[in-house]
Amino acid sequence: MGYFDNMPENNTKPHAATFLATCPDRPGIIAAIAQTLYQKGINIISSDQYSTDHKDGQFFIRMVFDLSDNQVDHQELEKDLAEVASKLNMLWRLTYSNQLKRMALLVSRYDHCLMDLLWRWQSGELAVKIPFVISNHPDLKERVEAFGINYHHIAITPEAKLEQEAKILAMLAANKADFIVLARYMQILSTSFTQHYPNQIINIHHSFLPAFIGGNPFAMAHKRGVKMIGATAHYVTSDLDAGPIIAQDVTQISHRDHVEDLKRTSRDIERNVLARAVRWHIEDRIIVHGNRTIIFT
Repeated sequence: MGYFDNMPENNTKPHAATFLATCPDRPGIIAAIAQTLYQKGINIISSDQYSTDHKDGQFFIRMVFDLSDNQVDHQELEKDLAEVASKLNMLWRLTYSNQLKRMALLVSRYDHCLMDLLWRWQSGELAVKIPFVISNHPDLKERVEAFGINYHHIAITPEAKLEQEAKILAMLAANKADFIVLARYMQILSTSFTQHYPNQIINIHHSFLPAFIGGNPFAMAHKRGVKMIGATAHYVTSDLDAGPIIAQDVTQISHRDHVEDLKRTSRDIERNVLARAVRWHIEDRIIVHGNRTIIFT
């Protein structure tokens, strides 16, 4: 059990709700949402919006509502917002601040991204529950369990890959995982797996996509003589390393750096980029539109 899993479920009214939505751009969208909230006495804490600037553009919005001193019934609020959304041809979702997301972690042998996320979680920086860590190797068991989190070793073999993935999916479902983070999980997930969690699987790739995709980007980058390297966090789709990009960063390198130098430098970037993407996902700051992301920071 993890630290947040030892806490009782909070059945009180949440402090805040976050509303994310997108629809075809038109006049009066913000006014329609604001009027619905005003009629219920709900105060808007923050609002951010973006619209594409071409004809027949798309509108995106993130609002945070204050519900701390309000007796609004959740079902009634959601029903009223659904009515507005229907009129606007809007895709939307509403989340509550006291309902912590459940984040499952998958990892292989590299520990830097995993340990960074666990430290951020332990320190309270990432407000999630972590039901377990799954790995295709036993190496990190003691280090993970020192955080009070269950560690499951499920070996992956080519002959039984789908069967082993089915075990993982069953564990995710049984533990009500909301999303998955691949903290350097060195396995390619099958399409049948990724379809269960659309835009809910975050991967960190140790290169600046779309350059140097695949499993050995450092050797390719070194051979090419690049002068900067980076890392990319993205949602996982059935296409390898081609899902919607969430966060990226780069740093300068020189001709003096060897492949091992690139790897060491990259680990620092990977930790920060993955943590940033995970935090944005937890805080409902991301809208996926096609193969792009709109991120409200």
